Amino acid sequence: MIANAQAGAAKACPEPQNTGADAAAHSRGSSFYAAMRILPPAQREAMFEIYSFCRAVDDIADDGGPAPARKAALAQWRSDIDALYAGTPPQAFAASLAPNVTPGLAAAIGSFDLRREDFLAVIDGMEMDVDADIRAPDFATLDLYCDRVASAVGRLSVRVFGVPAQEGGPLAHHLGRALQLTNILRDLDEDAGIGRLYLPREALTAAGIDETTPQTVLAHPALADACAPLILRAENHFREALAIMARCPRKSVRAPMIMAMAYRPILARLRESGFTPPRARVRASKFRIVLALLRYGLV
Repeated sequence: MIANAQAGAAKACPEPQNTGADAAAHSRGSSFYAAMRILPPAQREAMFEIYSFCRAVDDIADDGGPAPARKAALAQWRSDIDALYAGTPPQAFAASLAPNVTPGLAAAIGSFDLRREDFLAVIDGMEMDVDADIRAPDFATLDLYCDRVASAVGRLSVRVFGVPAQEGGPLAHHLGRALQLTNILRDLDEDAGIGRLYLPREALTAAGIDETTPQTVLAHPALADACAPLILRAENHFREALAIMARCPRKSVRAPMIMAMAYRPILARLRESGFTPPRARVRASKFRIVLALLRYGLV
C-alpha cells in the first residue's frame, strides 16, 4: 500500500542506515503520512519502519546506476532480512553484520509478527524493475508486480493495524492493487522518463496501439482507451476494499480508510481529465485528507 506513494523520481542508491532515528522523517514525504500519524505509538513507529524499508528498496530500484550494483544492493537487503529472522541480536546491526537493518525494524517484526516472505516479496518486486525496465507487461505480470510492490506491503501493514486475520489478506490484496494501479496511471510521464511503461500489452493492443516505446505510447491519441481497463480494475479494487473495511472493527481500519479516501479521488480526477497531453500531475487533495482525518481519525 505504501511502496510507491512518495514524491520524487530517480534517486541515488541510499547509504545503509544503522539507526532507526530517521524512520519517521523518511515517512514525511509519503502521501500516507497523515494516516500513519493517527496510529497509537507502537503501531505508528512500526509503520514508519515499514515505510522506511519500502522507500530504501524503491530508491535502489529507481536509481539510474548500473544494474549489477542495484541488484547487489537488493541482495544485501535480502541477506539483512534473513539475518533478522535468524535472530541476529540488535547490537550486531550497529556492527554492520546486517547494515541496512535498524533495531526499530527488528522490534516491529517481533511486536506484530511480520512475515519474512512479505519483506522478500517487496524486494522481488523492486528487482523486477532492475532486471529490465518494464515496458508493456502482460496483465499477469503486471498483477504479480502489483502484488509484490503494493499488496505485500499491505500484508505487512494490516498486521500492524490489527485488521482481523480473515479480512487482512483480502484487504491487502484489493487496496494494495487499487493504490498501485492509481499510481501507475498518475505517474505515466514520470515512469516514461526513466524508460518504463506499466500499461499492459493487452490493453495497448485493444486500443490499437502497436508500440511499446513509452514516449510514443504516451503521445498516441488512443492512450485514454489503453488506460480505461486499469481505471476499471482500480475502481473495482477500491470497491472491494471499502466493502471489506466496512466489516472490520472501525479502530483497525482507520489508517487504510484514510489511505483509500486520499487516493480514490485521484483515480476519479484522472478519469475525468483524460490523458491528452500536456498532463498535469494529479496529487492527493489536502482538503480530502483533512476530511478523512476528521471522519476516520477519531476512535
